[in-house]
Amino acid sequence: MQASVCIMMSNLLALGSDLVVLYFVLMVCCGLCSEISMNWFLRTDFMDQKTSFLSDKSRFFIELPEIFSLKTWNNHRYTHCFGWKKLRESWWKKLLILWVVGWLLGSAWIFWFMCSQAVEKRKELLANMCDERARMLQDQFNVSMNHIQALAILVSTFHHSKDPSAIDQRTFARYTERTAFERPLTSGVAYAVKVLHSERERFEKQQGWSIKRMDTEDQLPAREDGLAPETLETSPVQEEYAPVIFAQDTVSHVISFDMLSGKEDHENILRSRESGKGVLTAPFRLLKSNRLGVILTFAVYSTELPSNATPADRIRVAIGYIGGIFDIESLVDKLLHQLACKQSIIVNVYDTTDPVKPISMYGTNLTGDAMYHKSILHFGDPLRKHEMHCSFTHKPPFPWLEITTSIGTLVIALLIGHIFHATVNRIAKVEDDYRKMMELKKQAEDADVAKSQFLATVSHEIRTPMNGVLGMLQMLMDTELDITQQDYVRTAQASGKALVSLINEVLDQAKIESGNHELEYVRFDLRILLDDVLSLFYGKSQEKGIELAVYVSDKVPEVLIGDPGRIRQIITNLIGNSVKFTEKGHIFVSVDLVEEVICLTEAEADFQSMNTLSGLPVADRRHSWENFKIFSPRYACIPHAFLSTSSDLINLIVSVEDTGTGIPQGAQSRVFTPYMQVGSSTSRVHGGTGIGLSISKCLVGLMKGEIGFVSEPNVGSTFTFTAVLTRGHANSGEYKSREFQGMRAWVVDHRPSRAKVARYHLRRLGIHVELVTDLYQAFLRLMNNGKSVVNMMLIDKEAWPRDADLWPLLINVLKMGNQSSMPKLFLLDNPTSFTKTKSSNSLESILTVITKPLRASMLAVHLRRAMGLGEKESFGNGDIPRSSLCNLLDGKHILVVDDNKVNLRVAAGALKKYGAEVTCADSGKEAIKLLEPPHKFDACFMDIQMPETDGFEATRIIRKMESDANDRINHGEADLGNALRWHVPILAMTADVIQATQEECRKCGMDGYVSKPFEGEQLYREVTRFFN
Repeated sequence: MQASVCIMMSNLLALGSDLVVLYFVLMVCCGLCSEISMNWFLRTDFMDQKTSFLSDKSRFFIELPEIFSLKTWNNHRYTHCFGWKKLRESWWKKLLILWVVGWLLGSAWIFWFMCSQAVEKRKELLANMCDERARMLQDQFNVSMNHIQALAILVSTFHHSKDPSAIDQRTFARYTERTAFERPLTSGVAYAVKVLHSERERFEKQQGWSIKRMDTEDQLPAREDGLAPETLETSPVQEEYAPVIFAQDTVSHVISFDMLSGKEDHENILRSRESGKGVLTAPFRLLKSNRLGVILTFAVYSTELPSNATPADRIRVAIGYIGGIFDIESLVDKLLHQLACKQSIIVNVYDTTDPVKPISMYGTNLTGDAMYHKSILHFGDPLRKHEMHCSFTHKPPFPWLEITTSIGTLVIALLIGHIFHATVNRIAKVEDDYRKMMELKKQAEDADVAKSQFLATVSHEIRTPMNGVLGMLQMLMDTELDITQQDYVRTAQASGKALVSLINEVLDQAKIESGNHELEYVRFDLRILLDDVLSLFYGKSQEKGIELAVYVSDKVPEVLIGDPGRIRQIITNLIGNSVKFTEKGHIFVSVDLVEEVICLTEAEADFQSMNTLSGLPVADRRHSWENFKIFSPRYACIPHAFLSTSSDLINLIVSVEDTGTGIPQGAQSRVFTPYMQVGSSTSRVHGGTGIGLSISKCLVGLMKGEIGFVSEPNVGSTFTFTAVLTRGHANSGEYKSREFQGMRAWVVDHRPSRAKVARYHLRRLGIHVELVTDLYQAFLRLMNNGKSVVNMMLIDKEAWPRDADLWPLLINVLKMGNQSSMPKLFLLDNPTSFTKTKSSNSLESILTVITKPLRASMLAVHLRRAMGLGEKESFGNGDIPRSSLCNLLDGKHILVVDDNKVNLRVAAGALKKYGAEVTCADSGKEAIKLLEPPHKFDACFMDIQMPETDGFEATRIIRKMESDANDRINHGEADLGNALRWHVPILAMTADVIQATQEECRKCGMDGYVSKPFEGEQLYREVTRFFN
C-alpha cells in the first residue's frame, strides 16, 4: 500500500501542480462525505430522532456542530462497519463509476493539452529557424549590395571626375573580375552612362558603335553565347539613352545596349535616380544558369547630394547607372549549405510585390495543410516585397509521450479509486494510510518549494563561495603578515575580484545587443585599477619573460568618476590578448589626455615610436587612432572640445602596445566581430571565445569613446581607445602615506621609456626622481656630490655592468663613502629570474632586487624593507584607514542578517575589526523579532535572498512595525524607549547589485546597499551617511 501511494504521488508531481491540487480536493471531498455518512448512520440517538428533527429545527441546528466536530470524528473512527457497508451498498459504486469516468475525461484532456503544447513548441522552433535563415539571407544580400554601391562611387570618381577618364572597358572588366570574390552572389556588373539625344551622334562616334535596342521579348541581361549584338536593332529615337559602356566579362555582350529601351530596366533606372537608392527588378530566369535572379540598379551622380534632395535635383545630376545581377537561387543554396547541420526544414522564397500572384524565387510551392512560418525579407527596395516560407521536412513524431502520460494518469486514477475502495473495506488501516498520505503530501510541497527557491536564488548563491574566499582573504589581510604574504594575499584578492566580474562576461554581449546595459558612475583611482590589472598578468608575464609596464600621465586626475569595472574589463581584455600572442619583448599600457596626444609634435611622436620599452620595434600607435572622429579636423577646430583641465569632463586615451605576432591583414577587418578569431587554429592554441574585443568595443561606445588598432605581422599590435569620464574630487578624510615624502632617487637606465615608467611609480610615492643614463656617470656624480643627499638609486638590469672585473671597483667606491649617507641600491630585474653570480652575491648586502612589473604598492614594500621604515600597512591602493571607520563604528550595535554562515562570519569579522558590537541572525524572521521596537541596534545589514522571508519582505515588515510604533508614540499610547522616532538604517548586502535590485531596495524601505564582502571605501561611504 505504501509503495503504491509513493508511486502515485511521484507521478502526480510529474504531471504538474494542477493535478496535485485536483487530487487533494477529491481526497478531502471523499473524506468529508465518508465521515458525514459514517456519523449519520452510527449515531443511534440521531437515527432514532431522524423522523422528528424536521419538525424541530432548533434541535437539528444544536446537534449540527456536534455531528461535524473533530471529537465525533475520532469517537467513531474505529466502530463497527455498519456505516461503511451501508455506504458501499448505497452510493459508493456510483461514486466509483463517476471517479473512473471523470479521470477518463481528465486523461483525454491531458493528452489534448500535451499535444497542443508540442505543436506550439514545434511552431516556435520553426519560427526561430526560419527567422535565422531570413536574417542571414538578408545580411549576405546587403553585403553584395554595399559593394555594388561602392563600385558606383568608384566609377563616379575615376571616370566622370577625371579628364581623361581613368577607366576603360578593359580596366573595368579586370577590376570587377578581380574583386568578384567581394560579390560572390552576383553574376555580373555593368555600367550604363546617361546620353541625351543631342549627344547621341557624338557619343556613338566616340565609342565606335551605335546604341542598340534591348530584346523586347525577354529583356534578359544574360543571353545565349551565339547571339551577336550586331543582329539587334538600333535603339529608336528618344529623349534620353542609357547605353552600357563598361561590363564585366561574364556580361560583356550587353555593351552598347540601351537600358532605357527595356520596359523593366526603364522603370528601374527612373526609380533609382529619383530615389537615390538601390532598386530591384522582378525575378526572372537567367538563360545561362537557368536560375532565378534579380537586377539591382544604383544611380551615379555627378555631385554629392544632401539627404533631403528632391527627385528633380537627383534627376538633374544623374550621370549614369550601375547594375548588378543577383543569383537568388545560388544565394539561398549557399545559405542552406552553411547551415547544413540544421537542414530539417524546407525553405521557399517569394516575391510578394503582387500579393495576389506571388512569384516563387526559390523552392517548391507549399501545398496542403502543412505547418509553415512566414518571415519578411528586406532587400533595400521599399517597393519590392519578399518573404521566406519555411516548413518542416518531416512529419511530427508519433505522440508516444502524450499517450503514455495520459494512460499513466488514468492508471494512477484507477489506483487511487482502488485505494479508496480498500479504505472502505479496511477501516482499521484508514488512519495509518491517511498519515502516510499526509507525509507524502508534505514532502511533495516541500520539494516544490525547494525547487522554486533554487530557481529564484541560483544566480545569487553561485557567487557565495567566491564571496567567502574574498572575505576570508580580506580578514587574512587584517592579520599580522610579512611583506611577501601581504603581496600574495593582495594578488589573490585582486584575482578573485576579477574572476567574479568575468562570470558575467558571457551575459554582457546579450545585454549590450538588447540595449539593456547600463554603466555605473562611482569614484575610482585609475592608477590603482591599472596596478590591479598588472597583478593579474604577473605570473604569465614571468613565464614568458616579457616585460609588462604601465604609465599614466601626470595630467590625468587622481580621482575619476565612471564605471571602473567596465574600464578594468576593457583593459584586461586588451592586455590578455597581448599576453596570448606575445612571446618576447614587452607589453606597455599608456594613459594620456586626448589634448596631450593632439599637441604632440611629429618629432616627439617619432622619438616615442623608436625608443620603446624593450628596444624592439613596435607598430606606430598614431595609426591606431587616425580614424577617430575626435582627431578629425572638424573636431580639432572646436576650441572647447578638449578642455579637460578646465572642465569636469575628462577625455582619456588608453593605448596597449605589444611586440607580439601581429594580426594578418586579411583578418584585421573582423577583429571586432563577435565570436570571430584570427584563424581556425587560434582558439585551439590560445583559447578564448572571440567576444572579448566585441564587448570592449560596445563598452567603449557606451563611454562615448572610440576604439581602433594598428598591427604589423611579426612586429606587434597597438590597440587604442578613448573614454569620456568625469573629474572626481578626493575626500578630505582619505588617508595617504607620506613616509617617502622629500626623499630623492636616481633612476639609472639608458632607455627613456623604461626610465619614465620607474619615475612614474616613484613619484606616486612622493619621491623626487632624477634620470641618469649611465651607471658610471651616476657613481662619479655621487662621489663629487657631497652636499645633496640621494636616498636611493634604482638601476635597471641592462644598465648594470656585465664585466665582473669592474664590480669590485664599484664596491670600493661605495665603501669609501659614508655608509649613512650612501644611497640604497635597487636592481630593477626583468620578469625572468635573477641569476646570481659570485660578484652579485658579494653585493647582496647593498643591493635589493625588484622584479618587474612595477606597481606602487609593491615598490613601497621593497623600499620600506630596504630603508628600514618597517612593514606598515599600506594604503596606497586607496583603502580607508582603520581609524576613520573605527571613529564611526566604535560602540555601535549592528545586526547582521544572512542565511549563509560563511557570509555571517565574514561580515561580522569586517565590522568587529572597526569596534562595532555585532549580533548575527540567520533568517529574516529572527531579524524581525530582534528589530521590533524598542531595541538596541543602531543599524542592520540585511541579505537580500534568504529562505522563507527574504530581505525585501523582512524590511517591509520592520518598516511597518516602526510606523505603527511611531504612530503610538505620537498619540501618546505607548512608551517605547527614549527614541522620538524609530527608523533603524537597513543596508542591503548583495554580491551583485544591478539597477533593478537597487530600485527594489528603495521601494521596500532600505536605506542603501553594500557589496559582499565588505570593501573599506564603500562601507565608509555608506556608514558616513548615518553615523557621521
